[in-house]
Amino acid sequence: METLTLVLLLAAVVAIAITVVTISHMREKARIQRIRRIATLEENYKLADRLLTELPGQYLTSDLKLVLIKQMEHSCNGLATLNTALPIDKRRDALGQLKQQIRDGTDKTVPVRIESPQKATAVKDLLQSLFALLETMHKAGRLDAATARKNLKYVLFLVHKTHTDLHVFQARDYVRQNEIRKAIYAYHLASTEMGKSADNPVAMKAVKSFRTRIKELEALTGTETDSANLDAHRKHDKEWDTLLEDDSWKKKANYDD
Repeated sequence: METLTLVLLLAAVVAIAITVVTISHMREKARIQRIRRIATLEENYKLADRLLTELPGQYLTSDLKLVLIKQMEHSCNGLATLNTALPIDKRRDALGQLKQQIRDGTDKTVPVRIESPQKATAVKDLLQSLFALLETMHKAGRLDAATARKNLKYVLFLVHKTHTDLHVFQARDYVRQNEIRKAIYAYHLASTEMGKSADNPVAMKAVKSFRTRIKELEALTGTETDSANLDAHRKHDKEWDTLLEDDSWKKKANYDD
């Protein structure tokens, strides 16, 4: 009887030990999962915030801004359920105010010129992150197919425009240095890059403008650029710089084809 009691006692101790270890392991696993979940949500929040603040202001449509805010709100909602020390309420209030400003058209945006290969690369990296984020939101069901398709096509256009901006900047510099043939080549590169967005009306408008500039420059080959010619190019340059400020094309464009 004493032996049986001892065996049962030992079995109970082992069972309790296994239970304690299992519970401890489950708690540790839950703790690690919670930490990872918090890190992921915080990373997603910061990415959307970075895209909202670091992308050139002229690139961000109201629709894109609201999509990024939606992602940030989703992260805040997830973090709120995890009882973190992060300032969730403060973030939510700020997002609510910004959302209203965007809808009222009173939010501030800062245009940024793409004037160096380094800047073009930095902006392209941001656009690639934005593209991946839009895909993730669509797959998760937080973005409907039509909205996702429209914005993904627009982001691809922006990638082409970023490269085009650099070619245009180089072309302008060549014109100022009276290196007309190099300027013509740079405008050809700009035209080719914009031609990759053939279904975008702004891109086609730009291609037409570049072809006009190329013809004008070809007529100047071998001659000095006078002030009248420079004024004509400055006019074209201003048209390119303000190309994204006209929102009418966005309303007319059909992204569902």
